[in-house]
Amino acid sequence: MRTGIAGVGGIGSNVAVNLVRSGVTDLTLIDFDLVEPSNLNRQFYFADQIGKPKVEMLAANLKRIDPGVNLVTRCTRLDNGNLETLFGDCDIIVEGFDRSEDKKMVLELLGPLKKLTVSACGIAGLELDAITTRKIGNCFVVGDFTRDIHDHPLFCCKVAAVAAKMAEIVLTYGGYND
Repeated sequence: MRTGIAGVGGIGSNVAVNLVRSGVTDLTLIDFDLVEPSNLNRQFYFADQIGKPKVEMLAANLKRIDPGVNLVTRCTRLDNGNLETLFGDCDIIVEGFDRSEDKKMVLELLGPLKKLTVSACGIAGLELDAITTRKIGNCFVVGDFTRDIHDHPLFCCKVAAVAAKMAEIVLTYGGYND
């Protein structure tokens, strides 16, 4: 069972660490971005990794948890032309993008493929009790569905809580449930 993660920022990096610490051994990580100082408050990166590609640094951090984890990494921007190819061998896709248009692209392109997709919506602010999960077709969406990252600050506790719930869905539907 291979899980793909589209975007390895706050959501994607925390989902990945939850999955690896839960025994998942096959991940595909895709992102084009570099680690920035502003990422360190909620993403699974460290100060000495600033300026380096997120996918490479996340891979190194995950290998420190489980040296045997099987990672495929691509430092590239996902788009309509490469998304299906890059995640073709993945059974489950985690969407971890910031921009709503990128989220929409992932859900529209992967929906017809009948791959389970797990997405986030409303991860800003501090309201952990507002986090819910909605199932729409073959997609689960986790968040509070109201607090956008452009209107409210991001806090580690909420980002991590949403990521943990997303990891739970991957584990349950990936056959890792108890």
